[in-house]
Amino acid sequence: MEKVVAVIMVGGPTKGTRFRPLSFNTPKPLFPLAGQPMIQHPISACKRIPNLAQIFLIGFYEEREFALYVSSISNELKVPVRYLKEDKQHGSAGGLYYFRDMIMEENPSHIILLNCDVCCSFPLPDLLEAHKRYGGMGTMLVIKVSAESAHQFGELIADPNTKELLHYTEKPETFVSDLINCGVYVFTPDIFTAIQGVLTHREDRANIRQVSSFEAFQSATRTLPVDFVRLDQDILSPLAGKKQLYTYETMDFWEQIKTPGMSLKCSSLYLALFKITSPQLLASGNGITSATIAGDVYIHPSAKVHPTAKVINISSSSSILSSAVSIALSYCLYY
Repeated sequence: MEKVVAVIMVGGPTKGTRFRPLSFNTPKPLFPLAGQPMIQHPISACKRIPNLAQIFLIGFYEEREFALYVSSISNELKVPVRYLKEDKQHGSAGGLYYFRDMIMEENPSHIILLNCDVCCSFPLPDLLEAHKRYGGMGTMLVIKVSAESAHQFGELIADPNTKELLHYTEKPETFVSDLINCGVYVFTPDIFTAIQGVLTHREDRANIRQVSSFEAFQSATRTLPVDFVRLDQDILSPLAGKKQLYTYETMDFWEQIKTPGMSLKCSSLYLALFKITSPQLLASGNGITSATIAGDVYIHPSAKVHPTAKVINISSSSSILSSAVSIALSYCLYY
């Protein structure tokens, strides 16, 4: 039986600074969205993958900050979840490679890779099936956005028939395409060979470089550490057009969770998704024996709501006051 493992990149305290002040007291991946820690949404999506063997969280937060949550979610989902702390920043692909032996312990046929600060419906089973049909090394989830906003993300060109990734560029200065990278992937274990190729090439260049001391200094200021490998610039861009990478377009919602304001929007999106995937998580009430509920609302089990109360989802409001109240309410209900 083929096994699948999932890897979720969670970053660290020096990353995600735009999410402050919400991440001052709580690590960004554990900040609640729609009543659940941010990271729980992709973890729950991974649970829907057939033959899932294990979930790894990779980052450079202290292990103690994730220990309680990892233990709790492992017991809840009945799937092993492990937090792996990087000794230093290795890059999005370098971090994956650094823990390759642990990731390959179960000898998986496929590796699902996700970024923690992505908000979407995570159609992982469909992505995996598409990847198997394509027969390449990797498949990425993509989505169409407005031409005005595309430059903020990794833009790409894909073959309209075969869906092969033909060209990829990260945050280009000029418009390339309205099709962007969602930060959700499926790879075969061959991804480790590709990363090793990048590392070997860098080591070879470092060994044969014969330059003056001044040139060496200039080169050192421009060159990344040998073991720092970026998935987008070092893997996706060079392999585009070589029949190794493919795309799967989603028609659902997709957002990046970079700022405090996005926590409000993404909470609303997840609450709406709950109606389809987890309706039991949404509150209900008749206004007589229980509180009146208006809209998609999540109430934490530890919260007590008086029967005369009216709980309204106001996250669709654009006012600053509504935004502040919604975020505070979500935070208080969770804790």
